[in-house]
Amino acid sequence: MHSRGQNADDGNGSALTLAGFLPGVPVEHVLDRFAAAGGNEIESGKIQSPESSAALAVNSFGWFISRPSRFPSLPGIDASDTVEVVDVEFTARFPWAGGRHPWLDAVVQTPKMLIGIESKRFEPFRDKKSFSLSSAYDRPVWGNNMRRYEEMRDKLRSGATQFRHLDAAQLVKHAFGLVTEAGRRNRSAALYYIFAEPASREGKAIPESDHARHRQEVADFASAVDGDDVRFQAGSYREWISTWPHDDEIQAHGRAILATFAP
Repeated sequence: MHSRGQNADDGNGSALTLAGFLPGVPVEHVLDRFAAAGGNEIESGKIQSPESSAALAVNSFGWFISRPSRFPSLPGIDASDTVEVVDVEFTARFPWAGGRHPWLDAVVQTPKMLIGIESKRFEPFRDKKSFSLSSAYDRPVWGNNMRRYEEMRDKLRSGATQFRHLDAAQLVKHAFGLVTEAGRRNRSAALYYIFAEPASREGKAIPESDHARHRQEVADFASAVDGDDVRFQAGSYREWISTWPHDDEIQAHGRAILATFAP
């Protein structure tokens, strides 16, 4: 692995460490979180890939790990309480011990709310979406107000509802994990889907129609699960960064994200 203390100019005016982090991101902590998640993002070099979704998420949210009280609100999420915790690579455990539990890209916690963050970059326009939810997800353990997510689970499983760009099965799993984890912490739960809208991939333009269809699928999913205990909200990175407060350090971090990752 490259030295963690060295920097490199990416040509856009934002200095990344050679390990792939913007200044102000707590490198050792983030590396520990990646190691716990077991995704091999660091050792494999995937985080340094031009298409790395993890790099965008960890650099965007990681800067606030040591500055939680300065975290900018996510559009559509009323989190007026002081933010207690911001972290990356967060696991929201199901109400059973064995098996695999969902990992979210980031988490924001306030005294009243637990917000799980699912971040996407090129995935909506790259991967063929597959659906896999075992019978374990049919257990009656999600509470009395998760009926709409359960209906989405069933419609995805039967094929009655299909998405081309949105990984809806992953979002359902995250919601089930979050409602459980939030209950343990005596907080309400929210799932925030934040996405990039890249103009091209591997030198080929991504059609505007694909972006429009992705946004429509996000809106359709949001409408379908509206009213359940896990509040679903979504928006783009550029929309979020445009709302950041007029604080010199925070604004500089936002510009570095835009320059480096062009979300």
